[in-house]
Amino acid sequence: MPNVHLTEQMETYVRGQISSGAYANLSEVVRAGIRLLMERDGARQFYALKADLEDAVREAEAGGFEDFDPLRYEPDADGR
Repeated sequence: MPNVHLTEQMETYVRGQISSGAYANLSEVVRAGIRLLMERDGARQFYALKADLEDAVREAEAGGFEDFDPLRYEPDADGR
């Protein structure tokens, strides 16, 4: 695993977090930061999907849709 290089300001912050007891060591601080990034990226994906769905609803409500024909996509869908 690569070494982590921090700016002086970051190092001071990390030392403060460790001395306050919020984290036991640098690894815990780094893991917490990575978890936050992962959560933020997940939220970004969620909001992008939400926007796409809202666009699709607006388009459908404006009449920009066609009736779904399951047999067109799955010929065995009629259950016979």
